[in-house]
Amino acid sequence: MPERIPLARPSWTDEMRAAAMNTLDSGRWVKGPQGRAFAEEFADYCGVKFASPCNSGSGALIAALRLLGIGPGDEVIVPSLTFIATATSVSMTGATPIFAEVEPDYWCLDVEDVKRRITSKTKGVIGVHLFGQCYGTELIDLCKEHGLGLIEDAAQAHGASIVHNGAETMAGALGTISCFSFFPSKNVAVGGEGGMITTADAEIGARIKSIVDHGRNGSLQSQEVGTNMRMSEVFAAIGREQLKHLDDWLARRHSNAATLCRAIEAHPKLRAPQVRPGSEHAWHQYCLQTEDVERFLQHMSAHDIDARQIYPVPCHQHPVYNDHQQVNDEFPITSHLSEQLISIPVHHGLTDVELERIVDALNTY
Repeated sequence: MPERIPLARPSWTDEMRAAAMNTLDSGRWVKGPQGRAFAEEFADYCGVKFASPCNSGSGALIAALRLLGIGPGDEVIVPSLTFIATATSVSMTGATPIFAEVEPDYWCLDVEDVKRRITSKTKGVIGVHLFGQCYGTELIDLCKEHGLGLIEDAAQAHGASIVHNGAETMAGALGTISCFSFFPSKNVAVGGEGGMITTADAEIGARIKSIVDHGRNGSLQSQEVGTNMRMSEVFAAIGREQLKHLDDWLARRHSNAATLCRAIEAHPKLRAPQVRPGSEHAWHQYCLQTEDVERFLQHMSAHDIDARQIYPVPCHQHPVYNDHQQVNDEFPITSHLSEQLISIPVHHGLTDVELERIVDALNTY
């Protein structure tokens, strides 16, 4: 029997192994040269001046909210179609997440719905590049118009880009503050949990390393409320090696996604994801739509291919928000997508034979 094809396969090379071992042997396991270099290299990749590694994508979101001064009494607009951390990070600060609808074609925040939900309590918006698809640049303009902080949830968008003001702009440079995750399934990983915060804002940039280190500014005295969200030197060393491969890995993901789209472009029961014009999708996930979710999952499993219904429960309907003011609100597009979105393998670790097996399974469904 062929091996089962996984949804994700973390990349691990001799260079990454050597970087980890050399860092361990150095005896400098925290707050050292690897973390500083990873921050500089990642900021340069995104096209911004400031970055700081941290412990996770969720930690990055909480730190970003703190950097914007968001707390009790404030509201932050978020999509309901996203990983739950987008919403709970707001709750962790004492602020209230206000859920909004997404676009039917590209699945990111619907700017018109965001506009309707802005009140005097609104202090920010978290825009999610869902599955690696950049949100529309109209969201950037809207937040500037209303003086709102725009937190870019780029946890799934390493290497994504979109044309803004006539120039290609990378994920990581599309918000007031941007947040990445290095979870093992992501386009870049660090051998465990990890995250990155980036910004082009000089004032925020001056605080970005402090917020993840107990609010200290190098004097060993805390200047603001913070906590330990640091990344280990070993993880940073692995992340630096992974970053060197990102563009090649993205090229492979783009090629895999194109093959999958061609395979189902005329399929009567499957709908391929669409790519926003003027943007480059990062293809962290390849999510198709189907009306008969269970039948499709059983079909793929019978072909030894992992597939998973993704975000089947909108965030505002999770038990944690049973007392939320929007728990009974209707988001028709979000609900429709939650019922139909299925993730199938697209990662850069797929072999040609595995990709052919996936195409065959799609063709025979």
